Amino acid sequence: MRDSVLTQPLNLVRDSIEALTERQVLLLSAGFLFCIGLVMVGSASMDVADATFGNPFYFFIRHFIYLGIGLFVAALVLQVPMQTWNQYCYQFFLIALVLILVVLVPGIGRRVNGSMRWIGLAGFTLQPSEIMKFAGVMALAGYLVRRQEEVRSKLSGFMKPMIFVGVVLFLLLMEPDFGASLVILSAIMVMLFLAGSPLPLYIGLVITVVVVGVAVMIAEPYRMKRLLAFTNPWADQYGSGYQLVQSLIAFGRGDWFGVGLGHSVQKLFYLPEAHTDFVFAVYAEEFGLMGVLLLLSAVVALVVAAMRIGQRAERAGQYFSAYTAYGLAVVIGIQSSINIGVNIGFFPTKGLTLPLVSYGGSSLIVMFAILAVLLRIDAESGNVQERGVRRVAGGKHVAG
Repeated sequence: MRDSVLTQPLNLVRDSIEALTERQVLLLSAGFLFCIGLVMVGSASMDVADATFGNPFYFFIRHFIYLGIGLFVAALVLQVPMQTWNQYCYQFFLIALVLILVVLVPGIGRRVNGSMRWIGLAGFTLQPSEIMKFAGVMALAGYLVRRQEEVRSKLSGFMKPMIFVGVVLFLLLMEPDFGASLVILSAIMVMLFLAGSPLPLYIGLVITVVVVGVAVMIAEPYRMKRLLAFTNPWADQYGSGYQLVQSLIAFGRGDWFGVGLGHSVQKLFYLPEAHTDFVFAVYAEEFGLMGVLLLLSAVVALVVAAMRIGQRAERAGQYFSAYTAYGLAVVIGIQSSINIGVNIGFFPTKGLTLPLVSYGGSSLIVMFAILAVLLRIDAESGNVQERGVRRVAGGKHVAG
């Protein structure tokens, strides 16, 4: 009797989740994340905004405007067929590459916290590396479709895209933007693996990436300082380890159920970048472990839904859409993992936002564009499958 009382609600929840389509899971998880993001940006930034701009809702209002722009961009992107993206993916990549070059031009690029990653536009800022994450995935998806046999059988098919990826990474590291470089490289590597690139070449690439990554980390003193602070932040808790120590304190104060919305202490000028890179720590402090598990579940559901949309497109024979969905899923998953890992001390500080949650106009708008592309892929692959079912059903009817 007791077992049935406990298991029936759980079975109902399980059946309800299994009945959801990929599109519904994508929309529900993304909607939950950007609603949490709007609330947390407001909560985490009020005191800083009031002290800096005399308006406690300064960042909240701007984030709300970015949400509106993101929804508008998503509505436009949703109208673009995947065939059009396939046709112009290389041009899109070149535009993103030019924007990254423009950032490095003195007098145009804006330097913040030692990094030149932004272009100022009428009071707002554009971060080209966010666009490159999107454009790079599209360009490689187009290449993998056009050169599929060469990628699977020849060294040239594998090396050609890596040359362009190397150029992109070189430019990003000049800004420097190590986090965006890692996200783009991870997406490229997963896409090449799924496209069937030869395993020896793939293993060689992984080894090369590890060696180059280590060299990049030790090449600059500030990166080594971050790495040492990450391994033992308490050794210099008021210097290089300050950010991570304050983040860990926020997690500790959150306990099981948090201190309550708006009651975070760490956001009161203790935790730098509380509404951007470390908004997850403030969220953990205010909502506790239970809130953290709920947010992590939404992130995982979003990534899994994107991967399943890619699988559906692959079954429908839409390989450009499939590779694009896989790459975009990796971008969301890796960036989320790095941001969360930085907040809990699992990775050194990278300066990456938590998708759909952190404050940041370029990141938020590009994420809405990514979601719109995934929805478009889902709709087009669904139409193909429906036509296939109708043809099969029609054939059976004629045969009968």
